[in-house]
Amino acid sequence: MEENKSQELSGTGYEIFVGALSMLSIINLVMTLFIRDDALRNVVNSIDWLLSLIFLGDFLMRLRRAPSRSDYFVRHFGWADLLASLPFPQVKILRVFRLVRVFRLLRQYGMRRIVASLVKDRAGSALLSLLLIAILVLEFGSLWMLRVESASPDANITTASDALWYIIVTMSTVGYGDQYPVTTAGREIGTFIIVLGVGIFGTLTGFLANFFLAPNKATAPGDGGQAPSTAKQRVQELSDLLAEQQATVAELKTLLGQD
Repeated sequence: MEENKSQELSGTGYEIFVGALSMLSIINLVMTLFIRDDALRNVVNSIDWLLSLIFLGDFLMRLRRAPSRSDYFVRHFGWADLLASLPFPQVKILRVFRLVRVFRLLRQYGMRRIVASLVKDRAGSALLSLLLIAILVLEFGSLWMLRVESASPDANITTASDALWYIIVTMSTVGYGDQYPVTTAGREIGTFIIVLGVGIFGTLTGFLANFFLAPNKATAPGDGGQAPSTAKQRVQELSDLLAEQQATVAELKTLLGQD
């Protein structure tokens, strides 16, 4: 288990995130076998390019952080990670190795420890969840929008680039207005995307604000919430004050004795 821990990049939440993207990639691979519409197929292929870039970055970071690069590349299927990051249908099936890694992690750590790890790193887990949701909304929102808008002769969302652009600007709450749905179903989807976008970017903004502006909370246990240096300084001040009081009492006793 310690050997598996050394292969983790950023904790359990990250491994689950990569596993979820790997599963999405495999689903996309199956979808391309059944989708006949060129626009829908182009949406899936565009998302797959994005996933390939993420997987390539994941491979490079794992390789850089590995204690032994040759050991990671050979024994821990680094070669499969490299090939699976390429946007070629012939090697995408190798992304199953990433799913195997996540399942092995879950089995060895146990569900209780997995949940405890996610709770401990709530901010990081929430950020990865937002990224996953954003990717899912981008892909399936585009596919859904193209599907419902294709039935209208007045539709201006007719290509993969139109749908992806519309979902991006809508989810980011920018809304340029150059692409817009004309059907009732399309407008309902747009409303749903807006609500999700507000939640995603609102949470992301809160995460970034907390990351950059939160004060340092490192304190010693039992010091009443004060930093160790501050506590020592207060103790020293109290000691000095007590010494001054003792000196004053001694001086008063001397004066009273003279009288």
